[in-house]
Amino acid sequence: MFPALETELKQETLPDPYEDFMYRHLRYYGYFKAQRGSLPNSATPQHLWKNNPQCLLSGSVGERHDLTPDPLQKEKLLSTQGFTGSNPGRGHGTAHQATLRRRPTCHNQKDPQLKYTRPTCLSSTVRRQIEAVSRGSLLLSSPLLKSRQLLHNDFGEVNPRLREPRDLFAFLPSSGPLQAPRWPIECEVIKENIHHIEWIPPQPEYFYQPTGNEKVPEIVGEEEGTVVYQLDSVPTEGSYFTSSRVGGKRGIIKDLAVTLQGPEDNALLFESRFESGNLQKAVRVDTYEYELTLRTDLYTNKYTQWFYFRVQNTRKDATYRFTIVNLLKPKSLYTLGMKPLMYSQLDADTHNIGWRREGSEIKYCKSSTGDGQQPFYCLTWTIQFPHDQDTCFFAHFYPYTYTDLQCYLLSVANNPVQAQFCKLRTLCRSLAGNIVYLLTITNPSRTPQEAAAKKAVVLSARVHPGESNGSWIMKGFLDFILSDSPDAQLLRNIFVFKVVPMLNPDGVIVGNSRCSLAGRDLNRHYKTILKDSFPCIWYTRNMIKRLLEEREVLLYCDFHGHSRKNNIFLYGCNNNDRKYWLHERVFPLMLSKNAPDKFSFHSCNFKVQRCKEGTGRVVMWRMGILNSYTMESTFGGSTLGNKRDTHFTTEDLKSLGHQVCDTLLDFCDPDRAKFMQCLEELKELLQQEIHKKFNELGQDMELEGNWSDISLSDIESSTSGSDSSLSDGLPAHLLNIARELNKKKRLYKKKKKKPLQTRKQRNEQYQKNSLMREFKLTDVAERAGFASTLQKPHAFSRNSKNTSSSMVRNEKPRLNEREKPGFTASCSAKRSTNRSQEPARDMKPSWSRNRYPVAKRGRATLTVYPSLHVYTYP
Repeated sequence: MFPALETELKQETLPDPYEDFMYRHLRYYGYFKAQRGSLPNSATPQHLWKNNPQCLLSGSVGERHDLTPDPLQKEKLLSTQGFTGSNPGRGHGTAHQATLRRRPTCHNQKDPQLKYTRPTCLSSTVRRQIEAVSRGSLLLSSPLLKSRQLLHNDFGEVNPRLREPRDLFAFLPSSGPLQAPRWPIECEVIKENIHHIEWIPPQPEYFYQPTGNEKVPEIVGEEEGTVVYQLDSVPTEGSYFTSSRVGGKRGIIKDLAVTLQGPEDNALLFESRFESGNLQKAVRVDTYEYELTLRTDLYTNKYTQWFYFRVQNTRKDATYRFTIVNLLKPKSLYTLGMKPLMYSQLDADTHNIGWRREGSEIKYCKSSTGDGQQPFYCLTWTIQFPHDQDTCFFAHFYPYTYTDLQCYLLSVANNPVQAQFCKLRTLCRSLAGNIVYLLTITNPSRTPQEAAAKKAVVLSARVHPGESNGSWIMKGFLDFILSDSPDAQLLRNIFVFKVVPMLNPDGVIVGNSRCSLAGRDLNRHYKTILKDSFPCIWYTRNMIKRLLEEREVLLYCDFHGHSRKNNIFLYGCNNNDRKYWLHERVFPLMLSKNAPDKFSFHSCNFKVQRCKEGTGRVVMWRMGILNSYTMESTFGGSTLGNKRDTHFTTEDLKSLGHQVCDTLLDFCDPDRAKFMQCLEELKELLQQEIHKKFNELGQDMELEGNWSDISLSDIESSTSGSDSSLSDGLPAHLLNIARELNKKKRLYKKKKKKPLQTRKQRNEQYQKNSLMREFKLTDVAERAGFASTLQKPHAFSRNSKNTSSSMVRNEKPRLNEREKPGFTASCSAKRSTNRSQEPARDMKPSWSRNRYPVAKRGRATLTVYPSLHVYTYP
């Protein structure tokens, strides 16, 4: 009846709607500049394109041909042509859908054709246009245009699952520059790229041994010294983050260092306006002596610990003294022999020598200056530079920047072997727009059941930006788990690792010690609902919450640094479930056995304090992760084993990351001998600790049967020592809004507020109310005809003033006091519960009968209902 589709029509490729939209979107915003033909066509498997002649393309993917007219022309065609078909008499749209219904008429694979219901009276040109229009309704069923988001099997059938979501921006390109860090617009940033080599000292670097001749510095200040370096505009408390851009502040970057007067000028040139740098001001107080002021965390007025700055124009034979004058912690590892780190650019270029511990006459003490609210502490040391005219750096610990992390992840993404089991995704973007990376590491599973049986391990680092030692441990862990060693392959077979290597990239970039750009400690906000203010923490917790719905999370660990204790240790959470009693201590004990010269089990603590409820460790534990830890690694070194009294190097920290993997294998060994042995050791250690505690208290207690019932929290000391809980609260920008609202609220109340009554005025009002009530009761009784039943009404009238005044003296107002029917008003409506105050049965009540007259027994009585009291409390 209807002729078949004309075979001379050339088979054309139709554009994918998704790719067509993304192509136009990215071109519009300037993110995609490639040619359209370079887009990969993933609609059909490659072998189908090669083997099936029907799938041969006549043009590039996404190339638009003149098959589909513009919408206006299409609409005109549908409105001007009259259609007849299986559903006559309907509107144009319905008739069009009915007449263009596809019906297969031939199943010959060599010459497959499709018949369409269409009118025969139309000309060949119109028919061809209608065919082109109708092709738009066949997008989903056409073999040439399958969805790029659905997976297809070898037979071209659609599987009911989606592909991995595409990233809108290629944040780790295989070639070209990395995404530059984004800075707050207030921050000036120099254009130089700072890079340091990794180096392992050939000899152990021992702690500094005090000689007793260390000088206590006298702070001179800029009044008597010369300012040689000072940052112009630094956002502190009262301001808040607004926006960011690559390169920070717009405009010309000023040269803040002093101008040298000639080659003989030996003034040092300071600089800290680079990634992770921190130095606010440098004052020259003598020829080779400088006082340094650190910058507080942005948008706060506290947290000065991390320092990282550059000096130039050095002299080799001179002894320089540096004094940091505004540190805030009363205790520091510098009192225990820790040395600052120094890096010589000439040594790195000529001898391949990197960061090393240097310094003499090191002293940490209370400063003679302060801001009036909290005391300052100062750190002073002397140094001799190895070369003339050298460029040197000083740092609190080995720096690990956001760019360092990006370079490492780029190498992982470009490794074809590692890319098979390590998926790199964007967890979220920080306040400044920097990417927070998420790594999913696991070997591909052979069956869905095998994949579902895997347990998860979650690791994170750098929630505190100044604790770069956490990044070095994380790097060691990633080096091991991504390697081809048999142990690493076994771990990838049995676990799914979720790794967030840098939780606070904004703080790392700007050189903060503890806070994000919200001006708050993120490790106190894991319970937050403010997704826009704390995106890194909110998305991390949400990711773990979804992960717990899919599978069991065996372990959570957040890597930190510690500024007052040596060695490496863990903070955990005591478990109250008797079934898993002491199980949370097994992993730390195993780790101490695998790393006896670095990890100290006796420094571990498992007490959960109220001020730590917002930490990642406690929040994840309350979400159901039994083994939830904070790993604290020292800024100093070890006091254990072969490494006693030596500083940790980056290699030591990376080796601990390897040993975390070894301990995971021991912890999950199917042979539970190691696990049970550790449990027995823990019980013995706990018994010893309990006996020690009672001996300190001077008490003797027999602990044969009930020692395990003692609360473990009562035995352990507090894990506090950091003042990070002070940064809990609203972020800086919301705090500013709340401050403005409170100010307006106070002004409004001041205008609308009525003047308060004095005590005298309230007493006078109370007496007035009492008199009015008594006269009202008397008047009601007289009008009811019972005036003769009142006892001495005239005496009451004459002495009403005295009576009312005595009542005021003897009675006290009660809240919501009510008087029951039948009782005089002087009786309390609420019965006292103190029986010692009740009168004896044969004793008459002592209250006056003429205060509220009662009816005589011989006559019909009228129950008096006194009015309710409305009291005004003084």
